[in-house]
Amino acid sequence: MRIGFDAKRIVANRTGLGAYGRTLVNDLAAAAEGRYELRLYAPNGGKADLRQMVRTSNTMSFVYPRSVGDTEHPSLIAKIRGDYWRTHGIVADLKRDGIEIYHGLSGELPVGIRKAGIKTVVTIHDLIFLRHPEYYNWIDAKVYAWKFRKTIAEADRIIAISECTKRDIMHYGNVSADKIDLIYQSCGTHFKQRVSEEELRNARTKYNIPDRYIINVGTIEERKNILLAVKALRHLPEDIALVVIGRHTPYTAMVERYVDEHRLSHRVFILHEVSNTELPVLYQGAEVCVYPSRYEGFGIPVIEAIQSGLPVVACTGSCLEEAGGPYNIYVDPDDDEALAQGISLSLFGNQDREERISKSKDYIRRFENSNVASQVLGVYDKLL
Repeated sequence: MRIGFDAKRIVANRTGLGAYGRTLVNDLAAAAEGRYELRLYAPNGGKADLRQMVRTSNTMSFVYPRSVGDTEHPSLIAKIRGDYWRTHGIVADLKRDGIEIYHGLSGELPVGIRKAGIKTVVTIHDLIFLRHPEYYNWIDAKVYAWKFRKTIAEADRIIAISECTKRDIMHYGNVSADKIDLIYQSCGTHFKQRVSEEELRNARTKYNIPDRYIINVGTIEERKNILLAVKALRHLPEDIALVVIGRHTPYTAMVERYVDEHRLSHRVFILHEVSNTELPVLYQGAEVCVYPSRYEGFGIPVIEAIQSGLPVVACTGSCLEEAGGPYNIYVDPDDDEALAQGISLSLFGNQDREERISKSKDYIRRFENSNVASQVLGVYDKLL
């Protein structure tokens, strides 16, 4: 029995949607024990290091459009062909390959797949473009909204990765709760593996960061609200720095201007393209994870931080309390003083710090690997 997956993000995205897809398919392959053959449909080869994180085998393999192949550096024309194939041409390939279920891992399904008689599942991570369209340009928000409505019409089952996202799907898509399965985002366990003191020293030396720092991981964009953490630094001890790891956007320049204007450049370190090997090291070298995002579908860095042994200070207003659980601290996304106070209560030496971390580790076990994979397999089994 064959299941197909939209693997574009698996081979192209280092965090977020890419991490979700890679973790899930690896766990599904292990949990399925040969019952299913998994085919990962990608518009091109993407990035080699990400592709190699998928444990391919006789029962799990990549498939590419014939006109593009598995090239890692497609031309502009090849990219256009690959994107068109992913939305339109893929259905013919799915029928040719005998796919019985197709799972859209990032909120999209191909046009016409229902008419082709292939059962479908789609994972929807968030509806930020509907809840907060101000974070998108007008055209993008309209396109994403159109894709969402087309997708929910095509889908047999919808997986929501949080209760918050499920509520949004029901509200904005007028979808019955009976059509939605709430399955929290899967998260690997490699951030639990302890790194050595030598690795910690090497990372600090390479990036020239001080011994004491708080950390934030995620795209540096307006919605993620990292400027709030920079402002909070002004209320914290001088020897505490902030390390921000993520892809730069125009918002990054706004953050950097604030840093320069308030003479915080010796305390704020913005890193880009940190490797998957170095990321756990930088997490474990920190004292606190700060995640001041105004809105998330789930917030996987919160889980990674807890696995790394950190307390988390995040913001209210979306699903971050679901992700981090009741033993972390949550503040208003416009209150830098409250954020600073939460960080202060989470630094080394605070009386209940270790107990909070331990309870949080117990809480997040519900998101780890096999349990999530078995729930998704249950959705497939029901469809068949």
